[in-house]
Amino acid sequence: MVYGISMSQSDSTTKAANNLHRELARGSAELAVLALLASGRCYGYELLKRVRERGGPMVEIREGTLYPLLHRLEDAGMVASEWVTEGRARPRKYYVISGAGREHLALLAAEWRELIEGIGSLLDHIEEERS
Repeated sequence: MVYGISMSQSDSTTKAANNLHRELARGSAELAVLALLASGRCYGYELLKRVRERGGPMVEIREGTLYPLLHRLEDAGMVASEWVTEGRARPRKYYVISGAGREHLALLAAEWRELIEGIGSLLDHIEEERS
């Protein structure tokens, strides 16, 4: 029972999975944005679109998360931005990864791979114990 509301095991499991998904997405947003910017400059909406296209359903960054993240990365010197008009009535703000951002991306990517390997090893060990 959560806050006086009875939940079935299935509802509880689904809620736990949704919470885990949300936490993993929050923790990996910086890595995803820097990785996408490493392939070339993008404006905000384009980044959101690429995350959806390349990351699949498990990788999600919302607009309300993306722009504050881009501002933090810019303040930290990881990305730079420029306003570009290119014949458009409304300019777009493009973001590009900096040298420091590339170094940070390499560190984040290595840590992410180590984490995946460690969790995979842990899960494999647990499965072996059950057999």
